[in-house]
Amino acid sequence: MRIAVMQAQAEVLDIQSNIEVIQRAARQAASEGAEILLTPELFAVGYAPYALRESLDATQIPDVHRRLSEIASEHVIALAYSLPEVTDSGWLITSTFVDHKGTELAHYQKVQLFGSEEQAVFVPGVNPPASFEYKEMMLGMVICFDVEFPEIVREAARRSVELLLVPTAMGRGYERVCTHLVPTRAMESQLFIAYSNHSGSQAGFELAGTSVIAGPDGSVLAQAGHEPEVLYADLGPYERAKTEVPYLSEARPELYAQWAAERTNALED
Repeated sequence: MRIAVMQAQAEVLDIQSNIEVIQRAARQAASEGAEILLTPELFAVGYAPYALRESLDATQIPDVHRRLSEIASEHVIALAYSLPEVTDSGWLITSTFVDHKGTELAHYQKVQLFGSEEQAVFVPGVNPPASFEYKEMMLGMVICFDVEFPEIVREAARRSVELLLVPTAMGRGYERVCTHLVPTRAMESQLFIAYSNHSGSQAGFELAGTSVIAGPDGSVLAQAGHEPEVLYADLGPYERAKTEVPYLSEARPELYAQWAAERTNALED
């Protein structure tokens, strides 16, 4: 399977412009033989939590979903994208996966919110990583800060996820997340990770770029710089990585759970 990762600069609240960027990336990725295009966190509306809360008309969101589904079906490429979601409990950050016909296969709500701005505007999700099959491969989705928690990525692996799709909005100064942490997460949980970040700046926030696709052996299959670009990687079988260093098969989750229970009991005594 060939995966494409879009890195680009969004314009806050300029939905039409941002969708056009996704449209061009989908056209390019499809022409390069990619079967999936991953886009950054909240790209279609821009990453600026306070501005979204104050000025985004939430009634527009269903139409954005529709237009992104049409892009997928028009270019015959699956699309993973991120949008806000408004529920009775508040606003959430989500990601959605639609197949090459524009049919939704999975939807996920971000669990780990990063920083005071996100925490002021959004509420955290509580559901586990999305996991679903597409073209004979198990895919999963988490969002941004989620991937920095080994427990979340390992949970995806336990659900048989082979490729974890991660839209993000990571700021300058945190490039080591792309260059070090994401490949480590991929290696320790033995799956592919595609990590799609913004470039440029939005509402005074400088984005780091440096999007990455990492392999289950910790290798970097593709790495972006700071400017807009589309990354590609061909994902093949990786049984060798699982047998050489069998992190998953030799893990002892029951023992770790016992330790956690013992620690909790000790604190309560």
